[in-house]
Order: sequence, then C-alpha cells, then structure tokens
Amino acid sequence: MTPEEHLEGFGTIGGELQLGGIPLSRLAARVGSTPFFAYDRGRLDERVDRLRAALPARVELSYAMKANPMPAVVQHLAGRVDRIDVASALELRAALDTGIPAAQVSFAGPGKTAAEIRQAVAAGVIVEVESGTEFGRVAEAGERLGLVPRVAVRVNPDFAVKGSGMRMGGGPQQFGIDAEQVPGVLREYAASGIDVVGFHVFAGSQNLNAAIIGEAQRRTVDLIGTLAEHLAAPVRYLNLGGGFGIPYVERDRPLDLDAVASDLHALVDGPIAERFPDATPVIELGRYLVGECGVYVTQVVDRKVSRGKTYLVVDGGMHHQLAASGNFGQAIRRNYPLIVGNRAGAPSSETVTVVGCLCTPLDLLGDDVELPAAQIDDLVVIFQAGAYGLTASPTAFLGHPAPAEVLV
Repeated sequence: MTPEEHLEGFGTIGGELQLGGIPLSRLAARVGSTPFFAYDRGRLDERVDRLRAALPARVELSYAMKANPMPAVVQHLAGRVDRIDVASALELRAALDTGIPAAQVSFAGPGKTAAEIRQAVAAGVIVEVESGTEFGRVAEAGERLGLVPRVAVRVNPDFAVKGSGMRMGGGPQQFGIDAEQVPGVLREYAASGIDVVGFHVFAGSQNLNAAIIGEAQRRTVDLIGTLAEHLAAPVRYLNLGGGFGIPYVERDRPLDLDAVASDLHALVDGPIAERFPDATPVIELGRYLVGECGVYVTQVVDRKVSRGKTYLVVDGGMHHQLAASGNFGQAIRRNYPLIVGNRAGAPSSETVTVVGCLCTPLDLLGDDVELPAAQIDDLVVIFQAGAYGLTASPTAFLGHPAPAEVLV
C-alpha cells in the first residue's frame, strides 16, 4: 500500500492529516512536544467491528496486549474484545486493572518464573504452559495456594506456516511443548489437580495470505483433535492463534479478511462443532487490531544537503520506532509508509532521506522517499505504528526523552 492509501484511512482536514478528528498540528500543540505516538480510537473500533461482522459469532476475540500495552489502549479494547492475552506479570496486572474477568485473561510466553505463575494462579487466569517445568510450577502454586489452576497447553505443532513474518511453530522452538511430547506431559500431571481447559497453537505471525492462514487453522484443529484424546475432560478452550498481518511496505496488500472468515466459518460449523462441542474457539490478535490505528509523529529539526543528497533530520528515530529503521540492520530494510503530515495535500516535489537524531547510520526512517518540500518544524508521520512501536524499541539508547503516547 502507498502512503496515500494509508492517509485515506485517516483522512485530512485543511490539508493536514487528522487523528480522531483533530488536525495534526493542533494535536501536536495539545501534546506539547514531539516525538509522539497517536492512536485513533475510531479506527480501533472500526477494526473490531469489522472482525465481529466477518468472524463466526462463536469465535471469541482476544487482544494480545504485547502489541501495544499503553494503558488507555488496553482499557479501551477491554470493553470491545472478549479476552486479553498477557506475557508478563506487569501486563497481567494491567489487564486485570481494566476490570475484565480474570477467567477471560490468558498468560502465555516462555520463561515464566515461579513467582509469575503463582500470581497468575492466584488471580485465576488461564496459564498457557509452554514446558513440563511450567506444568510443575503450576501444580506447586495450586497446592500452596489451595486453588485449582486453570491451564491451556501451548503446543509447538509438527507443521510450519509459510509466509509468516516470524515462524513460531514447527521444528525446534522455544514456544510451546512439542506436539509429540504433549501426551506424556499430560499423563505425568494427570493427578496434579490442574484443570487443563484446552490448547493453544500459534504457528506464525504477520501473515498476509488468507489461504495459508486457513490451512494453518485446519491443521491446528486436526492436531488438537488428536491431542484431546489424552485429556480427561472435554476441550473448553481452543485458541487457534492469529497471525493476521498488516501491510507495512508498498508492495504489501491487505489481508483478505473475508476469505479468512469464510474458511473459519466452515471450520467452526464443521470440524470444531463436531469434535469440540463444549469448546470456545479463540482468535488471538495484536498487530491486526492496533497496528493500523497508530502513527509516529516526529518533527524536522534540520535540513541538509550532503554531496547532492538531501536529508531531513528529525527529533525522533529508531530508539522509538525500531521496526521502521530495519531492526538494527538485521532485516532487509524497506521504507514504511510516511508523509509530511502538515502538508498532506501537497504534491511530492523532491527525493529526501529521513534520518533520526542518533549517532548511528542505522537511524534511518525513510530512504530516498518522494515528499513535498519539507522544512524545519514540519511534522513527519510514519504509519502502521500502532503495534510493536515504543515498547519494542531501544528507548534508553543515547538517553533521549521518551515520547508521549495519546489515544484520541
């Protein structure tokens, strides 16, 4: 998708990008300083409504809080989704502070400490166990607290998902218990007093191919059908993962949600209804819910020409928005969509490179991009910044101030 296509999703007022119905320059004045992240609650609601309309009514929607843990965003989504998934004790407390029932919170991720597991068991959330060690820690916590822990088994499937930005299943993984090991682990802890409510399979993230997502979901249901034979009780929790991607670079096309939903309807009405009549199917989404609702706004502080190349130097950079810079050079870097937000109606007139304020050539936000003639104090806006932005970036690098975050 082009920057112009992303801009259409937000709209303009008087030639400026608007966020929550507020012109960008007015919002910047309200925030008081740049850089900042802004998240548009209207676009959040649109995405949830679109998912609700497309997905089967039986499917519950879980927000993977790791994508954007800003308290205002989490609080807003807690009233719109069915569940919240957390990955640390801090995220657990933030989720419970929203008032969502503890039974609707799941705690996933490898490396949970004994203390974190005790907190989760005491709170009554679903602990998604990722190893035999975690099973043992859950059993110990339940015995010490006099409670019956509720767990779901995170399974590392025996298949991989092609086309995912990150593969999180198939082959050796730090995530989940290998599918072939699950029966033995369930036998080992069958008498431990743990209530195993079901399974979670998450094979990959950031996938834009509906057919691949559908195939992964079908194979997930088949796998869980085999593993469920080793449970003493019916499956009540069936987390199919998510992995729905969003378009980051110009060549990316949006995920065909209708095609994903069509496959999921067939799966829910067929194999899931037949094999797991007591189960609640769950789709867990982070990036797909919040990624396109957010922007990163940074101000031009210098404009310079070096041997024929024009640079816009901004007051932000990779310490706030690492992904847009190329993740420390570990990936093939492609430009994220960006515009001059206060000149949204102006035609492109020059080729520039947008760099941040850090002492490294890796601090690159836009390389040879076509923009209107931007001047000092103009506002550069990077789209697709609602997920894995601030908290996924090296904010302490060089000691610059942390950016503000606003939900409008």
